[in-house]
Amino acid sequence: MHTLYLFIVIVLVVLAISDLVVGVSNDAVNFLNSSLGAKAAPFRIILLVAALGVLIGATFSSGMMEVARKGIFHPEHFYFNEIMLLFLAVMLTDVIMLDFFNTYGLPTSTTVSIVFELLGAAVAISIIKIVRNPDAPQDLGTYINSGKALAIISGILISVVVAFLVGAFIQWLVRLVFTFNYERTFRYFGALWGGFSFTAITYFILIKGAKGSSVITPEALMWIKSHTMVILGLSFVGWSAILQVVFALFKVDILKFIVLVGTFGLAMAFAGNDLVNFIGVPLAGVASFQEFMHSGATDPSSFAMTALAGPVKTPTLYLLLAGLIMVLTMAFSKKARTVTATTIDLSRQEEGRERFESSVLARAIVRQSVGLSNVIKYVVPESVRVSVNKRFDRTEYNRLKKEKGVAFDMVRASVNLVVASILIALGTSMKLPLSTTYVTFMVAMGTSLADRAWGRESAVYRVSGVIIVITGWFMTALIAFTIAFIIAYIIFYGKIFGILAVLSLDTYLIIKNRFVHSKREEEKQKMEEIINDDKEVKGSDVFDKCKAETLSVLEQASDLYYNTLIYFSKENRKKLKDIQKRISGLNKKVKDLKDNVYFTIRNLEENSIETGHFYVQALDYLRETAHCLTYIHNPIFKHVDNNHPLFPKDQMDALLILNDEIAALFKHIEEAIRNDDFENINMILDMQKSILGDIKDLQKKHVKMIKKLGGDIKTRPSILLFNILGESKNLVLYLVNILKAQRDFVIYQKNNNLLEPLKDKDAES
Repeated sequence: MHTLYLFIVIVLVVLAISDLVVGVSNDAVNFLNSSLGAKAAPFRIILLVAALGVLIGATFSSGMMEVARKGIFHPEHFYFNEIMLLFLAVMLTDVIMLDFFNTYGLPTSTTVSIVFELLGAAVAISIIKIVRNPDAPQDLGTYINSGKALAIISGILISVVVAFLVGAFIQWLVRLVFTFNYERTFRYFGALWGGFSFTAITYFILIKGAKGSSVITPEALMWIKSHTMVILGLSFVGWSAILQVVFALFKVDILKFIVLVGTFGLAMAFAGNDLVNFIGVPLAGVASFQEFMHSGATDPSSFAMTALAGPVKTPTLYLLLAGLIMVLTMAFSKKARTVTATTIDLSRQEEGRERFESSVLARAIVRQSVGLSNVIKYVVPESVRVSVNKRFDRTEYNRLKKEKGVAFDMVRASVNLVVASILIALGTSMKLPLSTTYVTFMVAMGTSLADRAWGRESAVYRVSGVIIVITGWFMTALIAFTIAFIIAYIIFYGKIFGILAVLSLDTYLIIKNRFVHSKREEEKQKMEEIINDDKEVKGSDVFDKCKAETLSVLEQASDLYYNTLIYFSKENRKKLKDIQKRISGLNKKVKDLKDNVYFTIRNLEENSIETGHFYVQALDYLRETAHCLTYIHNPIFKHVDNNHPLFPKDQMDALLILNDEIAALFKHIEEAIRNDDFENINMILDMQKSILGDIKDLQKKHVKMIKKLGGDIKTRPSILLFNILGESKNLVLYLVNILKAQRDFVIYQKNNNLLEPLKDKDAES
């Protein structure tokens, strides 16, 4: 029996390491996004600063570990066998949940995850106890620390609103003082802002955070507490003076210094507050096992875990080892950078490719905000509005900005870090495990709103992104509770077999998510290369690109159209489902090409401007071709999926003949474009005319059948047939338009001496 629990302890330790990796991959956004977004220093320097903060902050987290042991439930009402399965259910849930959010680049709350996983697993075990033992307390409140759980949840929700409002207000004040052209103002007030920033970090990180430290003695803590005001005063005066002298003598960029120190402080606060989310539960499991073994008890189902309700003191070595794992994860985790990119994209100052699509709610919010803005114009005197607008003017800043890829300036980065550090450290000092993700994300959103980063062109997409992330937070709570509840039931009744089954499922999902993430990152990298490429593009390069993309789309479209009708005739639902996914992928590919056409045209050399017109035209036709495939395939798949009847044999045979004709048309068009040879264009036009005639004949024939036979002709097959024929007609028209567009492109290239001379007949055609 003891072997089973030793196995559970080993699994908990392994899951602790895994949870540190996936947890930091998610939470690295909390302290890296500001310094990376502002490019305060090279990545390795930022990482080194954050690593020091994490290692030191890890030693401040000892006092937070009690949340995992007694913050959500009353351990004295659980037996050893129950508590071990509860902890295991929590960790099995946490690892896979965080890995899923990391895969899709959505910052979620590790605090919310662990709180609701503990709650879900504890409720499940409590219900099992109540059902299995009529003599046990029948009130769920006996087992669940509902008061503490509600306080934690309330603190998390309140922190979201407070972080957004405080971030927006402080950023507005700071920008009003320093403006976007802050170099001149910073000569006089930069040292004071730096002194305030460092003093705030000193107070809330060192003084308040010292309460949970495993290395600061009670005597030292008492001295700090009794000399708080002296430390604050000396800190402000000392830092302000030092920064002013350093700036005057060495012209050091004070803002970069503030951002790096803020990164250190926020990383320290993160480790002090969030380390419990990753190792709190496994350490509680290890402590429970040690307590059981030392007691000499033989029956795990009768040994009450009263010891967990006592004071918590985590060995410093464990905390440092956890900090080291987090540092290594920050250095090597690609998923950490994916999650960081989401926050940076939503808060960047400039316009560009948006990560999220607009939503109904986002459009409504922006619409109301625009209306409110118009009302404010009538309330606030014009002189005040003009004066404030001057302080927020970015014209000169945009003109002088040198470094590429900067999402926002150092002023906003410093506000993000200082405000978030203060709020998180305050929560830590109050033993309230507020969500560092919620706080840092909402501070970043508040400062970007105050900084007018959400203009009319991007606001609806940014707001939509914020809504999606926040919705994901609420889903985190619901999903965490539900999955932990279910897993607790499975492993309680399944014992070792249930544990192995859930472990296997976790392993499979993590491996699968890794492949999904790699694929998404490859696609994203390709798009970023297009967007960020500032090299001048030649007209011939655009032609080659257009030709390659056209051939690629045509080859895929030909195969997809042909097989759609083949598998429809065979009622092969599985193959049609596969084709549906491929058509969706083709549509996404063509849409991305069209969405990024601006970046291609932007970099065109001056004497090749006309090339852009041909490229845009070709992409328009490719987009419509992809649409035709969607409009043909989706009704066919729905028809087969609903088990509706096929066409009569003569109609299906005629449709398959048409399928062969269109496949031949695809082939001739592809050959002409591939070889830049348009001698056979008249033959292709004749093929098009013949196909259109066949489509018309099939339509007329079916109309006559409906008129003649009436109710004997089924409605749904008739609707589907007309849809297939109509969209096939559109497809054929677009295919020839693609051919003509490519021919015109070749002629233009020839006339501008960008290609080898064409044959005379080509030019005549």
